[in-house]
Amino acid sequence: MSRNLDRFRPDPTRRLMLQGAVAGLLFGIAPRAFAGSGVVAVRVWPSHAYTRITVESTAPLKFNQFMVPDPDRLVVDLEGADWGNELASIGQRIGSEDPYVKQLRAGRYKPGTVRVVLDLKAEIKPQVFTLEPFGEYQHRLVIDLYPAKPEDPLLALLDDGKNMPAGKPEKGPGKPASDPAEQRDKLDISRLVTVAIDPGHGGEDPGAVGQGGTYEKTVTLAIGKKLKAMIDKQPNMRAVLTRDDDYFVPLGQRVVKARKVGADLFMSIHADAFVKPDARGSSVFTLSERGATSTAAKWLAQTQNESDLIGGVKMNVRDPHLAQTLLDLTQTATINDSLKLAKAMLSQIGEINRLHRGQVEQAAFAVLKAPDIPSILVETAFISNPEEEKKLADENYQDKMADALLNGLKRYLAKNPPLARNKLV
Repeated sequence: MSRNLDRFRPDPTRRLMLQGAVAGLLFGIAPRAFAGSGVVAVRVWPSHAYTRITVESTAPLKFNQFMVPDPDRLVVDLEGADWGNELASIGQRIGSEDPYVKQLRAGRYKPGTVRVVLDLKAEIKPQVFTLEPFGEYQHRLVIDLYPAKPEDPLLALLDDGKNMPAGKPEKGPGKPASDPAEQRDKLDISRLVTVAIDPGHGGEDPGAVGQGGTYEKTVTLAIGKKLKAMIDKQPNMRAVLTRDDDYFVPLGQRVVKARKVGADLFMSIHADAFVKPDARGSSVFTLSERGATSTAAKWLAQTQNESDLIGGVKMNVRDPHLAQTLLDLTQTATINDSLKLAKAMLSQIGEINRLHRGQVEQAAFAVLKAPDIPSILVETAFISNPEEEKKLADENYQDKMADALLNGLKRYLAKNPPLARNKLV
């Protein structure tokens, strides 16, 4: 019923589209007289975290955006966009499962300008920006739709764990004694340990692509989900994914998400690539000292401004030398713990796949730069190697890799149990 009534409701965006079309007819202007940027692709990446829409064009697009209420709509005017098949069929890009967009439509607003209208399902905070050409992509206009009231990741984690058992597992009657290796790595965790799992790439960023067409972003998400399921079954362990679907998360936001849920450990999952197809093996990286030094000043300035917490110490101290000392101590301890975690992980991965190098490597990866969370980056295998690409795409191998990563976590925690956290009074 409401849909039929909407047909007769004045729609300012539709009216403006019609006015633009009439103006073109009155002044004898052909639709393509104002040649500009050819739109070559429109892509939509829906997720509960946010929906991303990208408009790829042969030349940069200027834009103007504004909201229209009752019903809520986001309007984006694309200046210099040529009308073509991609824009004409833009409505087909939206599925019913999209949590934020009900309908997507476009029309000629005035000569040289195309108006794109997003009918919304929920209150959103839009971010519209442009990206320069990169790799196989040309100029892109990006429309990100974030919920006006984003879900609190810590509350979501706690809700997810309400019905999960906690404490030490009971030993059943007649159960045979564990072997020495199991006893050595036996976990005795007195509090909940949170592991942030970061499946690399996603959405517009496919990562490396194997010769058989396997996307790195697909492999990392599959392994990440399997690992999360395994971790959540462990007593006093919970996992949080930085992304749980095929969408892009900026590198800095991945670390922010981990810190928001109070992650004890951070693990980024990737699949390596090289120009030569014979490169193979798994690797584990931690942050290099050079990478730590280059970001220390920037992080210190940020945390001083935000009165953030680093290593349990509030960093709003007025003495810059004391603040730098506190940060250096925290970062040094974190890198040492990261190396221990990486070594434990490398020993477990080496049991299911050849190691690219027999030692932990260090680099200045952006996702490893949280100074207070032990962080590692795992290159599960070379997706550019046809043999290893087949492994990465195989669900059984993904299970084995996830299991190896879990065993690496357990080995590390058995020797380095997390410290108790102070209770808020």
